[in-house]
Amino acid sequence: MPEPPQPIFTAHLFPNLEAKLIEILRSLSAQDWDKQTLAPRWKVKDVAAHLLDTQVRKLAAARQAPQSGHANVLTPAALLTLINSLNAEGVRCYSQLSPNELISRMEAASKESAEYHRALDPFAPAMFPVSWAGEEESANWFDTAREFTERWHHQQQIRLAVDQPGIMTREFYHPVLDCFMRALPHTYRNVHTLEGTLLRFNISGECGGSWYLLKKENDWALIVSPSGVVISETTIPQEIAWRIFTKGITREEAETQVRVSGIAGLGLHVLKMISIVG
Repeated sequence: MPEPPQPIFTAHLFPNLEAKLIEILRSLSAQDWDKQTLAPRWKVKDVAAHLLDTQVRKLAAARQAPQSGHANVLTPAALLTLINSLNAEGVRCYSQLSPNELISRMEAASKESAEYHRALDPFAPAMFPVSWAGEEESANWFDTAREFTERWHHQQQIRLAVDQPGIMTREFYHPVLDCFMRALPHTYRNVHTLEGTLLRFNISGECGGSWYLLKKENDWALIVSPSGVVISETTIPQEIAWRIFTKGITREEAETQVRVSGIAGLGLHVLKMISIVG
């Protein structure tokens, strides 16, 4: 029986990741706050406002109803509509704060959020499932890792916008990639091929790795090591991997930098993978 991937533990990484966020926000000039990010509708201050809003909102939901949430009863389309509406309202609200006030509130919320995630039983049911992985119920470790990817990729957007060094170290970026790749089975759910078909996906660079996707009778499964002959192998540079999975690059631009051997159609389907909601 092929071995599934192991849980991703990220709760211990939040304090250092958040410290880097506070550090970069404090270094911004007045002009920096108004620079455009990869998110078409959001400037740097909007992204910072979004990071504060989602943190505050998650903590409020945890205090009010630790084991329940809208995501458990909504269809994917309804969830997307709700999330987009909440995000827009949160950005509108918090982007009106002065930079100093926004940073001050972020610092307090970040500390509380880190404590919250560290206190969770990683294997207990999460308040919300990881919808982009197709799950109707997720363990806390997965929801925490999903939250970590949100904090990482939005901070990366800010850093790119203000031309500051990114946070692409293996300590921080590899767990993000590993979490993103958990969306592979859901992304390929409607791709029909022979049972036993094995695909390999590589993220090149020191932060990357390899992931294997195996076609079973009725679905696809992510596995740790090869179980059969790989018929398609896709290699994505780590510099653009996170942008592909967060809608930060067009498919056409990504295709010029991605290498595929074997059956190209199967390998390139990964470029449709979105590991965020919204």
